[in-house]
Amino acid sequence: MKIYIVTDNEGIAGVSGANYIVPDRGRPDLVAHARKLLADEINACVEGCVRGGATEIIVRDGHGDGHNVTREMIDPRADLICGATPGVLLADLEGSDGLILLGYHAKAGTPGAVCEHTMSSLTWQNLWINGRSTGEIGICSYIAGEHNVPVIMVSGDDKTCAEAAEWLPHAVRCEVKKGFSCHGARIPAPAKTNALITECAEKAVKKAKECPLLLAEKPVTMRLELVSRQLLPVHPAYKHLDARTWELTQESVEKAFFFNL
Repeated sequence: MKIYIVTDNEGIAGVSGANYIVPDRGRPDLVAHARKLLADEINACVEGCVRGGATEIIVRDGHGDGHNVTREMIDPRADLICGATPGVLLADLEGSDGLILLGYHAKAGTPGAVCEHTMSSLTWQNLWINGRSTGEIGICSYIAGEHNVPVIMVSGDDKTCAEAAEWLPHAVRCEVKKGFSCHGARIPAPAKTNALITECAEKAVKKAKECPLLLAEKPVTMRLELVSRQLLPVHPAYKHLDARTWELTQESVEKAFFFNL
């Protein structure tokens, strides 16, 4: 049984703001601490997957440039994908029985959510796919669906889990902290949250076959509102709706996401 884990850093239990996740603008001590916490949560998740029956596990380091953990930090029972995978969001996802979104965050604009944003807090304001307001949970779930893989678990703060419930009612939700603001959270002890992740991952793997695919109606129309008017792409495939918003129609979410990059 093959399980794929993709990670982000904002939803890790011990992260309570941007100082933990932005190497060039945050605090180096907190960034290093967050990376250790991320590795611990990955290993807790791998343990749960093995208990649930997984025989092959891939971990995709999905935050920033994909170099947040090293091979030595991660359980040897899992393979680790780091760095760039051009044109592919989840490399080697094919054939997986389930996808786990570990350490995820709520979409841009979510009140009280820790580090709420969609893809880039600097350049992206709002995203819609086929008219539905969409965050990174939706993006990853749609792309996984296009590869015939269901999302079976999502971990993050309480707002992340509420968003996951709307998109993925069959997936296991693992709430590891409570958000008060973009840069404030109530954080339990790591031993408690890591044990919870292991428990939830085991449960998710055991019920993976019960989780349906999330599929976007095709063709796919992606609309993106940018922060700056100067970022509008220049290409005939893009329809400019106003000075900050464009729309693009493609045959899949993944192709729309990577179009012209």
